[in-house]
Amino acid sequence: MFTKTEQSIIIFVLTSLLLILTLVGFIATIIYRYQQKQNAYFKDVETLKASHENALLQAQLEMQEQTFQNISREIHDNIGQKLTLAKLQLNTLNYSEKEKTLLQVDDSVNMISEAINDLTDISRSMSSEIILNNGLIKALEFEAAQLKKSGIYSISLSTTGNTVFLEASTELVLFRIVQEAINNIIKHARATAIDIHLHYTEARLIMEINDNGKGFNPAENQYGTGLKNMHKRAAILKGTFEISSTINTGTQFKIEIPLYENDTSL
Repeated sequence: MFTKTEQSIIIFVLTSLLLILTLVGFIATIIYRYQQKQNAYFKDVETLKASHENALLQAQLEMQEQTFQNISREIHDNIGQKLTLAKLQLNTLNYSEKEKTLLQVDDSVNMISEAINDLTDISRSMSSEIILNNGLIKALEFEAAQLKKSGIYSISLSTTGNTVFLEASTELVLFRIVQEAINNIIKHARATAIDIHLHYTEARLIMEINDNGKGFNPAENQYGTGLKNMHKRAAILKGTFEISSTINTGTQFKIEIPLYENDTSL
């Protein structure tokens, strides 16, 4: 038989072991639940990334289709016309009139050169390579330079804040939004001046495209495909898209996106 002291020691040891086992089990349960939550969190992150990437892919497919339409229209309306005129000039050469023939050949060469330059500009403007190689601001500078060549628009591009280079896919979507806004201005606004401004804050990018065109009443306007696409693409980037317009004064497009939430590499 054990003495009372020995019994007390045994009870103490058993109680201590029981408490230790209980504590170990409690800690193991906490670790297990933490790991479950962590795994669920990473799974949710991966799901969100996949969803975001799918949305970007869908937007890029839509942009490609729209790009093909823009290229087709530009080739038909501009480049095709120049090449047709050059062909007409060459087909009507009268070799007996040397001076006139030389003038027609020179005109044809100039028109063909302009068509080649236009094709090069279209290729650079529509290609994602300009974003990959140079970034959003350089791509917008190129777009502004193309508009200035037309002689129809006074265009300005400005930035404030500390510039942040975003993922190429994000910058490409932003670039297409600006292109869509400019196309909308060209088609509908009857504007003579376009202003593009990018403001970088610590956490967000605010991009505004303003024109001095005829304006419209946003409350009464039925948004077309172009404006809907701009809204959709801003939403893909977890941002907002707003339109403010005053009749006979102009229109402002405002896109605001977070700078880092769209970075799927994080």
